[in-house]
Amino acid sequence: MLNDSQKWLLLAVMLTTGFLVYLLAPVLSPFLMAALLAYLGDPLVDRMEEKGLPRTVAVTVIFVLLLSVLAGLILLLVPALQQQLASLAKALPVYIDWLQTHLAPWLKQTFGLDAAMLDWSMLKSAAQKNWLQVGGAAGGVMSWLSSSGMAMLAILANLVLIPVVTFYLLRDWDHLVTLLRELLPRKWETTVVQLTRDADTVLGAFLRGQLLVMLALGAVYSLGLWWIGLELALIIGVVAGIVSFVPYLGFIIGILLAGIAAIMQFHEVYYLLLVALVFGVGQALEGMLLTPLLVGDKIGLHPVAVIFAVMAGGQLFGFVGIMLALPVAAVIMVLLRYAHQQYQQSNLYADL
Repeated sequence: MLNDSQKWLLLAVMLTTGFLVYLLAPVLSPFLMAALLAYLGDPLVDRMEEKGLPRTVAVTVIFVLLLSVLAGLILLLVPALQQQLASLAKALPVYIDWLQTHLAPWLKQTFGLDAAMLDWSMLKSAAQKNWLQVGGAAGGVMSWLSSSGMAMLAILANLVLIPVVTFYLLRDWDHLVTLLRELLPRKWETTVVQLTRDADTVLGAFLRGQLLVMLALGAVYSLGLWWIGLELALIIGVVAGIVSFVPYLGFIIGILLAGIAAIMQFHEVYYLLLVALVFGVGQALEGMLLTPLLVGDKIGLHPVAVIFAVMAGGQLFGFVGIMLALPVAAVIMVLLRYAHQQYQQSNLYADL
């Protein structure tokens, strides 16, 4: 058990660490991203190392494979996404005309809302003006970056820093873990190591499985929306897949965006049913196949806990907080389990 001075010291260390994370959030982002990538890639490197490959060679092979896959995805997805954005830019005036013709009368009849006060021609002109710049958005961003040398330098530094730090962390991961273990007080070592392994089991299963679920759902939604003929199928499918990291958020955002796009494109309620069918199939696959198979149902991270952790982390520490949310949640959950076990073994519990 900890004495009073040790408890105060532990509390001071935790508060100081949290304060430093808050202050250094902009600097920590690339390092945390690199640590996350190294953590996810370490099991694969370990397997390759067990088959006789030197660890540095194994890390290099994985890097080459990942960069090849990333380059292939960029070459395949970016032109398609650019084409769909350009199509959306051209179709916006038509969508606004449809809103004026159909939605405005419906709102007035159903809710008593008079949309006559809206200047539809000005709205259409503004939409055309802004969305015509969508195709050149990347050029606009690059123009801003080129006029802001420090911003350009910071982004380039982060882009270079993440893979470099990831490489070294992956190569030296086992050594770093051993070093941290040697720093532990001897009487705490067994307990801390066991708790760390439990947290690793929970977090690793969730992160690796959930990333695969995100990819699968993005593919299912994109293919399903493409099958019904939706022009923005790829954009909506990719967005829904990415935000599926937070439970149910991908489904909600995806079906709303797809429903709006379907009404704008087809002007028929029938296609709303097809959109609902696509996302219903996606949810059924996620609930009955993808999540049980890839994530598992015994990791202990409840969907509500995931949502709260991500929102709280983002509110407290921004993007860094979002990246730290799930690791911290996994550690807290493991500590609560440990505290519950200790309580059940205590005299207090036995005397109740």
